[in-house]
Amino acid sequence: MDDVLIQDRDARGVWTLTMNRPASFNALGDEMLDALQAALDAVAADDGARAVVLGAAGAAFCPGHNLKEMLAVPELAHYQALFARCSRMMLSIQNLPVPVIARVQGIATAAGCQLVAQCDLAVASSEARFAVSGVNLGLFCSTPSVPLLRNVPAKQAMEMLLTGEFITAQQALERALVNRVVAPAALDAEVEKLVSSILDKPRVALAMGKQLFYRQRGMGSEAAYQLAGQTMAANMMDPCAQEGVRAFTEKRPPDWKP
Repeated sequence: MDDVLIQDRDARGVWTLTMNRPASFNALGDEMLDALQAALDAVAADDGARAVVLGAAGAAFCPGHNLKEMLAVPELAHYQALFARCSRMMLSIQNLPVPVIARVQGIATAAGCQLVAQCDLAVASSEARFAVSGVNLGLFCSTPSVPLLRNVPAKQAMEMLLTGEFITAQQALERALVNRVVAPAALDAEVEKLVSSILDKPRVALAMGKQLFYRQRGMGSEAAYQLAGQTMAANMMDPCAQEGVRAFTEKRPPDWKP
């Protein structure tokens, strides 16, 4: 399984996960799902982790599920278990205490587009394209719709889901599916800019903030403010926040310990 997903962790605590099945366009088959889940579990257990970059080898980022594998076992229980496994993997990205950045160099369709939407941030090559195209096969992209609707305005998300049509990287940027679009040759440098900015911030503040961000999204304003206030109070008690605020008032750079 090692070659299904290439994993690297640098001295800074940055994990790079590269889907490595270019012949199948990095489809989310059984092996790929298992490899991604295992890798995300490893990041979750790594107290020194600071960020994750999720990318892919070859011309495509990810086309979604492996359709040949799906057809091989046409049973309801099998499909229910498959989508449950995929949903668990997607939620593992959200539940990590560190930011996850999608590095999108090529097409991302169906559950591959879902994967981009599920990541906290996304940087795309100008050659990348996106679609939730299951409807073209008679299969509405129900699970991809979950993070898609939480990124893209409702009518634009619905148009993608109903038509299955591709959008360009620039359109994905305009619709807030990705954060940045750059020329292919500049993709890694742009990802590194985001990573470097993240590494400049205290891990505990980012972990608290990420958890709060996703928890409050489904709440009403009153409950969200209550949770946010509690989070900020707890964050303010952290030594990094105390040092950061003190440094600001003293007009000097903060001295954050690794």
